[in-house]
Amino acid sequence: MNTLAAATTVGEPLANIAIFALFVAVTMVVVIRASRNNASASDYFTGGRGFSGPQNGIAIAGDYLSAASFLGIAGAIAVYGYDGFLYSIGFLVAWLVALLLVAEMLRNTGKFTMADVLSFRLKEGPVRTAAALTTLTVSLFYLLAQMAGAGGLVALLLDVSSKTGQSVVIAAVGVLMIVYVLVGGMKGTTWVQIIKAVLLIAGAGLMTVMVLSKFGFNLSDILGSAQESVSAAKAKAVAARDVLAPGAQYGGSGTSKLNFVSLGLALVLGTAGLPHVLMRFYTVPTAKEARRSVVWAIGLIGAFYLFTLVLGYGAAAIVGPDKILAAAGGQNSAAPLLAFELGGVVLLGIISAVAFATILAVVAGLTITASASFAHDIYASVIKKGNVDEDKQVRVSRITAVVIGILAIGLGILANGQNIAFLVALAFAVAAAANLPTILYSLFWKRFNTTGALWSMYGGLLSTIVLIVFSPAVSGSKTSMITGSDFAWFPLSNPGIVSIPLAFALGVVGTFVGGRGGSDLAKDAEMEVRALTGVGAEKAISH
Repeated sequence: MNTLAAATTVGEPLANIAIFALFVAVTMVVVIRASRNNASASDYFTGGRGFSGPQNGIAIAGDYLSAASFLGIAGAIAVYGYDGFLYSIGFLVAWLVALLLVAEMLRNTGKFTMADVLSFRLKEGPVRTAAALTTLTVSLFYLLAQMAGAGGLVALLLDVSSKTGQSVVIAAVGVLMIVYVLVGGMKGTTWVQIIKAVLLIAGAGLMTVMVLSKFGFNLSDILGSAQESVSAAKAKAVAARDVLAPGAQYGGSGTSKLNFVSLGLALVLGTAGLPHVLMRFYTVPTAKEARRSVVWAIGLIGAFYLFTLVLGYGAAAIVGPDKILAAAGGQNSAAPLLAFELGGVVLLGIISAVAFATILAVVAGLTITASASFAHDIYASVIKKGNVDEDKQVRVSRITAVVIGILAIGLGILANGQNIAFLVALAFAVAAAANLPTILYSLFWKRFNTTGALWSMYGGLLSTIVLIVFSPAVSGSKTSMITGSDFAWFPLSNPGIVSIPLAFALGVVGTFVGGRGGSDLAKDAEMEVRALTGVGAEKAISH
């Protein structure tokens, strides 16, 4: 029996379930009420563009602060110290790229999805297809991490040690996710994300104050108390060649340093290429509100990541890395175990419900993004070539959401037990290589053409996936998702340092190979004016 379960009674897991069920019931009521106003595709996909900047900023924070942020990063810091905190720094700094380079321009140029921007002045069919495929791939990688977090969390709460029991939990989360998306669309999902963001930041803030109070509000004392146990855990990670800790890998070798740079590139550049984050920019009425929403998001996300520093080191000092690693949820159990030490079963139940709400809100946002991309970009624009009504488009999106939910459940069961911060870093690597180069070239390089876009997207996507498959992330480490053989010929656990520059280079080479034959000067000029000024954007969006 795990450390937490040994200290609790049989009735207490039921109390945790009751708290979680209450949250599900409340948010389901919100989703149903929001769905009453879904009268068009715009309502379903972008919430009718009726959210203000602050509202959207809170929702972005709710979308971005996933299970990786709360469970994975807190656990990484508790076990690996500063190496784990590097994830927080990367996730936060990445927002500067999104704010300064893409937020306003994407909102001015697009309509529903990332592919609207990429195909604006290029050949619509092949570019939309490629963009939809990258969107679906990134979403599935991200969903995989959230589902793994769900399994680990409930394994901790209910002392479910069997893989079958954890698989049932992951399936239940997937079903709830599908219901949220089918019923509420973007409006319902956004309100769930707003509620979840407020609860998550408030809960993390409360725990931060409680940890600081135990050490006389002296951060230095927390760090000092945690240092010895963290150092021991890091030494074990080096000996075991753990793929998670970027600075501790392989005894500080040259490979370790390259891995650190590779991880940093993926985290910093990945956010601006995440489809579910980019889609949130379309839910506000004006470009000004898009900018305001990102500023609000940065403030909330920044505060939260400061909390994770205290929570991670607090868990190391109060709970200890050995107990965390021995718990049913592994590293992902650091925050719940800390909550139990600070406030007993009540605080554990509340924090665990918030963590579950985090998973549900993020997976709902990912699912609606992926399903909207397929329905709008592939079905409506490529297969039907625009000859489809909005009701049919929404219907296809809902069917796609069910399919994606089933895939996410299967992948989540396979990935159960992995550190979710690490899994999300892989999703960031895919987004940074497959999406970001094409987005930036489309917005800022007039000569960029369809050939360059396809080379960049497919080259970035395929190179990242191939390198992940043949890396220690999948084979050759104790956290292997595929056991029995070691085929890790690529030494880095995150491929960003290779795949991201390669994708940028392929975009340039492809553009020169494609030549200027397909260039539309009128479209080039219209996109530039719209992206920089917003003139013409409102008319296009209304259609």
